[in-house]
Amino acid sequence: MTHSTRPLAVLLLMAIVPQAALSGCAGDGARGGNPDGDREHRQAAEEPLLETESRASFDFFWKEANTDPDSKGYGLIRDRAPGNPQLSSVASVGFGLTALAIGAERGWVTREEARERALGTLRTLWEHADHINGFFYHFLNMHDASAAKGSEVSVIDTAIAVCGAITAGEYFGGEVRELADQIYRRVDWEWFRDPARNMFYMGYHPGKGFQGHWDFYAEQLMMYFLAAASPTHPADPDMFYRFTRRVRSYGDGEPFIHSWFGSIFTYQFSHAWFDLRGKQDREGVDWWENSVRASIAHRQFAIDQSETFRTYGPDAWGLTASDGPRGYEGRYGAPPSGFANDQHFVDGTLPPSGALGSIVFTPEESLAALRHYYSIPGLVGEYGLKDAYNTAIDPVWIASDVIGIDKGITLLMIENYRSEFVWKWFMNNEHVQAGLQKTGVTAKVPAEAVQ
Repeated sequence: MTHSTRPLAVLLLMAIVPQAALSGCAGDGARGGNPDGDREHRQAAEEPLLETESRASFDFFWKEANTDPDSKGYGLIRDRAPGNPQLSSVASVGFGLTALAIGAERGWVTREEARERALGTLRTLWEHADHINGFFYHFLNMHDASAAKGSEVSVIDTAIAVCGAITAGEYFGGEVRELADQIYRRVDWEWFRDPARNMFYMGYHPGKGFQGHWDFYAEQLMMYFLAAASPTHPADPDMFYRFTRRVRSYGDGEPFIHSWFGSIFTYQFSHAWFDLRGKQDREGVDWWENSVRASIAHRQFAIDQSETFRTYGPDAWGLTASDGPRGYEGRYGAPPSGFANDQHFVDGTLPPSGALGSIVFTPEESLAALRHYYSIPGLVGEYGLKDAYNTAIDPVWIASDVIGIDKGITLLMIENYRSEFVWKWFMNNEHVQAGLQKTGVTAKVPAEAVQ
């Protein structure tokens, strides 16, 4: 879909997005709202299991970090565990910085321990981590923060790291906040923009140059908000309206703007930090409602596929990029996908982070999935739920690793469901608020106020 034809699709979405603003806690239920009493009762009943999975997910970020204060890589967090012990992912670090604030607030570690780890991690990112114009390499060496061999410079992973830095900065304040702000200010967002197409490139490889474009909806909303508000190197806010917004539905479900592979994480990541409830952009798109509809579609797809793949069902859903029996698979997803609905891949593998990362969108369904996952023999380990499993093959396959970004989206979304903690602190930042305003994402006007 070209930019010139996009408005037709946008008008379609505007027509189906409710005009009444959403309010209250995420656990109220995004599809019309459960009474507060019901929400509180449900949440109280699930607290022990939510606490168990959250604490275990936090432990990944706490224990799988470089804890040598004399190391140039202090505070960097492994991409996966047990996995490659030499490899850190910048996105894992971003989730981990947010995790430190959650852990301190929950009392899993002391506030001073968490503050010291956050400050040290930010110093590593500021002083030692390889970068170009403020953009970090996707993968870094755990011990000296140098770029991992073959790694690209990544705009999305940098954005995740910046979101984590901002969250830690707002929560801990002082020197942590100052350093987080410096890291954000150093990023030259304009350098990563293709002026001919007014889009962000997808990655940069030294010696090869820029490759690919963020030309289709995915998890990248956060990039436009951060770039637009940069006080030092802003990029055109209109980029937010340049990527393809393809509106389709799954079966008889409500239409929504879908991502290329249909991986459910693409509908989750930006929402882990940016609270978009009750907001819409200049084209009338409610991105929160969009993710609600995508989550509902994912669950229905799993139900429909349950006769073919016994892994799936009403309490086992949410296909997303993860490990699989043949290794990491980035195409795991659900329809609609691509232009011809043929880009998603299904083989019976299911990552628990899919449904759990949507807990703010579909609380009842995600909680049911959480209970189901904890009943599966061998799926729970030191860091809570493992990355993925497949009961549709013989023998049953369960991932050996946990992956940082999957533990991260699980932890952050559960915390937002429980307390709105991440949203509260992240949205307190003046640049975050400015980014939404500059891209035209504002509070929805209730229908009765327009009449």
